[in-house]
Amino acid sequence: MASVFSQYSLPLRPSISHWTASSYKTDPRNPNPVTNLLVLTRGRASEVPTSVSSGTKNNVLCCKNSEEQHQNQEPCVRVQERCGAKRREFVLQTTVSAFSFPAIISHALAESDVPENFRVFTDDVNKFKILIPQDWRIGAGEPNGFKSITAFYPEETSNSNVSVVITGLGADFTRMESLGKVDAFAETLVNGLDRSWQRPPGVAAKLIDCKATNGIYYIEYSLQNPGESQRHLFTAIGMASNGWYNRLYTVTGQFLEEETEKYCSTIEKAVGSFRFI
Repeated sequence: MASVFSQYSLPLRPSISHWTASSYKTDPRNPNPVTNLLVLTRGRASEVPTSVSSGTKNNVLCCKNSEEQHQNQEPCVRVQERCGAKRREFVLQTTVSAFSFPAIISHALAESDVPENFRVFTDDVNKFKILIPQDWRIGAGEPNGFKSITAFYPEETSNSNVSVVITGLGADFTRMESLGKVDAFAETLVNGLDRSWQRPPGVAAKLIDCKATNGIYYIEYSLQNPGESQRHLFTAIGMASNGWYNRLYTVTGQFLEEETEKYCSTIEKAVGSFRFI
């Protein structure tokens, strides 16, 4: 079992990076900032933009299959193996997540099981399916270094959305426990984001809860920049093989505190419905 090597630091900060992507249906009213993805790349910290700006364009993340992109850039962090005391490198997808865990939805996700006002989105290429609201749109983008990103967002202007990010892993990572137990994984994630101790204080990251269910890690926490609304983030992280190499799937839902009543239940149901096919 691998555990996070305690000597490294995580000088990472959440941000909303600016990049533009196309979507299946565009809507210039919708900024939809999707949470940033923070990684440690071979011993040094870096930020990978997987978020969408709040400008006037409809910047939406999406799905683009590109094996070459993944081969050219693979984020990883150093970990220490307790058995054998050897070091590994692995992808730490710190897509953030939150507010409250969803009720675990049936694995079947048959049409008869689809809740009212939801529909099933199926990705036959990347072998997953997820429940999304009937009136939400599907976005597409192509950030460097990732194999696939798909985002789902409401038609009206909102900071709430759900995204699925897929990246490749080394052959020695065959299940989530290869990245460490869920408690240690979640603590490392949140501690690496927190900058509330700085002077002046930076972003405050708070771990709310974490659990492992059916091979998927569920981590919920919040982020808040000084003077800004608190952002609740809610993620499900799982691992599967595409027949050639293992891949890490990070499903993230987020919403601002003032949108809790409107989007909390919808987003937790969507993230909790993620299944491999």
